[in-house]
Amino acid sequence: MSHPDFSWTNPNRLRSVVSIFAGANLEAFHAMDGSGYAFVGDVVLKVDKTNNQIAARLAGSFSLWRKYGPERQALMRAQLERIKDSPGVSKDVYEIASKSLAA
Repeated sequence: MSHPDFSWTNPNRLRSVVSIFAGANLEAFHAMDGSGYAFVGDVVLKVDKTNNQIAARLAGSFSLWRKYGPERQALMRAQLERIKDSPGVSKDVYEIASKSLAA
């Protein structure tokens, strides 16, 4: 993300970095300390202010949280709760987080 070609405002670049992190770098995304989940959660909340559709897509990275062990479930659920309860969160992101928690 510190590469000169990366841009927070370019949806394709943002999605290619963060979606690949969450979907293909499973070791880092599912780190037992929750740092991968926190990273994606932080990105969702940051991007939601400028592009709520991309943020909603990225929030979907947590949608399968029930398929993991109890420790990871708790960490992923905590990120969904944090995203859902953030002041000013967009309707799109709120909907994904809420549905993921309810599913």
